[in-house]
Amino acid sequence: MLAFVAVCSLSQFAFADTESAIKSVAGILTNLNHFASDADKATLMAISEDEGNGRGIRAVATAVHNIQHAATADDKEIMGTVLASDRAQAGVKSLAGIVAEFNHMVSDEAKTTLGSL
Repeated sequence: MLAFVAVCSLSQFAFADTESAIKSVAGILTNLNHFASDADKATLMAISEDEGNGRGIRAVATAVHNIQHAATADDKEIMGTVLASDRAQAGVKSLAGIVAEFNHMVSDEAKTTLGSL
């Protein structure tokens, strides 16, 4: 897996609870239009840098942070790895699928899925 590069300084946020991290990423994705805001990027970096979170949600948070109209090719590949993992939680897999398909914004179907996470 690619090394995660810290783009922002270490944030105050702590997301040791993976469920909280899933909800935070879902909320950001629901409103994401082309790319994340600076505040959202700080939250996403905090999630991805928190070693208390699982590797899957950390990878998803990094991929969302990196979105510029769509996920990068590398991040799409990583989302495929998350989707194929037997260890990733269902919510993390849902997020990974949505990130892999992201194109300028999430679809109405994806928004429904995000609302249930």
